[in-house]
Amino acid sequence: MNEQTLADETLVAEHTVYACVMGSRAFGLATGTSDTDRRGVYLAPTPLFWRFEKPPTHVEGPLPEQFSWELERFCELALKANPNVLECLHSPLVERITPVGEELLALRGAFLSRHAHASFTRYAMGQRRRLEADVRLHGAPRWKHAMHLLRLLVSCRDLLRTGRLAIDATPHRDRLLAVKRGELSWQEVDAWMAGLSEETEAALATTPLPAEPDRAAVADFLHRTRRASAL
Repeated sequence: MNEQTLADETLVAEHTVYACVMGSRAFGLATGTSDTDRRGVYLAPTPLFWRFEKPPTHVEGPLPEQFSWELERFCELALKANPNVLECLHSPLVERITPVGEELLALRGAFLSRHAHASFTRYAMGQRRRLEADVRLHGAPRWKHAMHLLRLLVSCRDLLRTGRLAIDATPHRDRLLAVKRGELSWQEVDAWMAGLSEETEAALATTPLPAEPDRAAVADFLHRTRRASAL
């Protein structure tokens, strides 16, 4: 392990403000073979930004399947409605939280906006193209990826309908796990995806989500947090 890796992992170990479990375990889709995907947010001490070499915007590890963002980078992505980042704020499996992390969670609503439609849809389209390529090349998609794409589409549709992000897929668990096991045909899965996409477009017309996130509230949070770290 080199010195930089050790320094990065120290940031995660000593300065994490929020850590949670994501993936199938957070979505209610875990089975006996599911991995434990960990995600976190660390607050790099303000004096580290006074050097020529800035602290990293993200760190992988030190545990397997663990990934963490520096607080400012996390907020930037959340304001852009990055699906993976937004969902972290709604995990039911919180492993670590500090007062700064609690304030971050209290800002969950400030990150939500109609930008979620574009970001979730853009991500979904990319994943769907990969699945279609698998079908052309191998006759079938990667079923696990198809399951997670369907879950994401359900989440996006419901977010636009209600203005609230919910990641619990338990109501659809049986059918989604059937997709993962390859028990539905690609035609059935493709039709389900198409139907969800149509419902998402319809929900956009009447969504209660604001046009823009509350950037001022997030900026104030970051300013106060950086200032407190400097002092």
